[in-house]
Amino acid sequence: MKNRKSILIVMGEPNSIFTEILSKTINKLILKKEINKPIILIGSKKLILAQLKILKSKLKFEMLENNFTDYYKLKKKVYLIDVEFKFKKPFDKISTNSKKYISNCFKKAFGLINLNISNFLINGPISKKHFLEKKYPGVTEYVFQKSKEKKSINPIMLIYNKNLSVSPITTHVPLKNVSKMIKENLIVNNTLHINQFYKNKLKKKPKIAILGLNPHCESKTKINEEKKEIMPAINKLRKKGININGPFSADTFFLKNNIIKYDSVIGMYHDQILTPFKTLFGFDASNLTLGLNFIRMSVDHGPNETMMGKNKSNPQSLENIFNLIKLLK
Repeated sequence: MKNRKSILIVMGEPNSIFTEILSKTINKLILKKEINKPIILIGSKKLILAQLKILKSKLKFEMLENNFTDYYKLKKKVYLIDVEFKFKKPFDKISTNSKKYISNCFKKAFGLINLNISNFLINGPISKKHFLEKKYPGVTEYVFQKSKEKKSINPIMLIYNKNLSVSPITTHVPLKNVSKMIKENLIVNNTLHINQFYKNKLKKKPKIAILGLNPHCESKTKINEEKKEIMPAINKLRKKGININGPFSADTFFLKNNIIKYDSVIGMYHDQILTPFKTLFGFDASNLTLGLNFIRMSVDHGPNETMMGKNKSNPQSLENIFNLIKLLK
């Protein structure tokens, strides 16, 4: 049963490039005969078909009724659970009009996960500005808070490329608040989960680097986060057998001679690690949320409103997600 668990895909923001990159990715998988699990799309049938018509593309799927229960009998095909969404145009401006629709898609997905139907949840790009309430700074936090069972004290964002992954200790928080949130127990918690992900899912003991917070890992003020929080966390993790080094100065760490020595880099805040990572890898990466009883994944880019309906978008990030799923044990 375990190997037949489905892959759930929440379609996300309806006014985005996701239908385009999804159809490109799925059709490529079908051509290569690489669909090894049932794939369940959760979104509006009318919208998907209307967008595919404009894109002059196809996406073959079978419908699942909302009262369907025999999920373990599904074949290695693409299915769709229809979620109602009223729209004027297949591609329109992003607004709060889609908020209820996206929420309903996630509710359906969480319900299936709670029934142990799936341990993989992919969502299409979502506009944080129009979808999220103030209590959810990002989709990472939204998914974590809405999930029933958690393995971590906080959501853990991991941006994964086969050559390197990066993870911020603080996720979508204003820079002025970062220093207040850098705590030893948080660093230990996140690192242990990242180490566990590599060991249990990728069958690899990772080499982990951790960055400092202050320029050159130094501070002349009374509070020095490197000495007070980061070094004690590193020492505690080493005692637990974690292969970790640091803290490193962020301004020089991402040189080639440094990053080839490590599998994962843990930084203190979002842009400290995502800016150099995206400079190196572009969108050749996948966004994962760890710390749940399933793995949530999303493409490493936004809805890209300017490219809607043009059929010119690069599906690389979504392809990476499916490539990663094949590797996960």
